[in-house]
Order: sequence, then C-alpha cells, then structure tokens
Amino acid sequence: MKYLIFADVHGNLPALENVIKKEKDVDGYINIGDVVNYGPWSNECVDLINNLDNCTNILGNHEEYFINKKCNIKNNIVQSFFNQNINNFNRFDEIKLYLIDFTLGNLYFTHTISDHQYIYNDTVIEIDKNIILAHSHQQYMRYINNFLLLNPGSLGQNRKFINVSNYIIWDTETCEFELKYLCFSIDLLINEMKSKNFPQICINYYESKKIF
Repeated sequence: MKYLIFADVHGNLPALENVIKKEKDVDGYINIGDVVNYGPWSNECVDLINNLDNCTNILGNHEEYFINKKCNIKNNIVQSFFNQNINNFNRFDEIKLYLIDFTLGNLYFTHTISDHQYIYNDTVIEIDKNIILAHSHQQYMRYINNFLLLNPGSLGQNRKFINVSNYIIWDTETCEFELKYLCFSIDLLINEMKSKNFPQICINYYESKKIF
C-alpha cells in the first residue's frame, strides 16, 4: 500500500487540493494534525480531509486550541489568526474525533512529543521507537540509535518557502519513504484573507515570506 502522509495544512485549501490531486494514486492518507488555523479555509480543509478514503487523523495543537476555544501561544500574530478563525469555525464535532496518536506496523504517529516540543533536524533528542511527527514545519528523515525519526514538513505553511508544500509518500511493501514537495500559488490564500477582512498583521505575515 501507498500512504500520503501530511501535516500542518493550517487552513490552506488550495495547497491541500493541489497535493491530493497530484498524489491521487495512493491507497490511504495519514494526517498528523494542525489542519486548522492561520489560513482562511479551516472548515473546508476539515471537510475535504474527512471525505478522503482511508484517512487517519491525528490531533494537532491547533485542533486542541479550537476545541478548548483558547490559544495559549503568547504571540500577537498567532493570537490574531486564532481570534479571526475561531469565530468562523464550526467543525468542532469532526476534529474532536481526531486521535491523540496512532500506530501502524512498527511506526508511531503523533503530532509532537515532549509537551509540544518543536523537533527539528538538529534537535538533540532520544527516542525508543520509530516516530513520525510534525509540528516544526520542517521536513527531514533522521536515524537516532537505529530508530527512525521522520517529519513530512508542512503542507500548507512552509516556513522557508511559503508557496511550497512538503509531504511524504510511504510505500509499505518496500518500506520506503519518499520526501516530496509541490509548489502552489500563495496569492489565492492572501486574496481570500483580504476578502474575508483578516487583520493586516495576518496578511503581512504571509506577504513577508520567501517564495520558491
């Protein structure tokens, strides 16, 4: 079987549609959380993912913020995005069904570990099993004490190049992981934010990012 593994969509519907259309010959999907917030299509991204065949959904910290209706990140930009998006969100029942974690074969999937720690390519960390996680928006594949540590990167909010989606194709028969990327138009997202009267601080966030 082939799985499309993705994470950190963050309300970016065009990016999500782009990747799903490109990788249509897969047998299943594993979403590692943070479907919502930032981008202007949180509801629509939840709906699209819920309609995918054979999709496992894992809870991200931004789903937790939405469910609790409180974001504990002390940052003006993050708070502005949260306040804008939570007021228009109504898919609470759907995201409450997301799993905390998930194991398939010898792989453990979770949004993050160690109390929402950001795990990067160079983070010093010890692991005792094969882990696929997200949260840091950085794509990488590492081996630590012969255990795999894998991050698909962000599908909707790449922090290096904002118009690049990162994700992974996992072939269970060959046990191979293909780290992939795909470009999309960030203008669609920015224009939608403007049409929905997002705070200028939010629009500036996306407009200030590098384009690939």
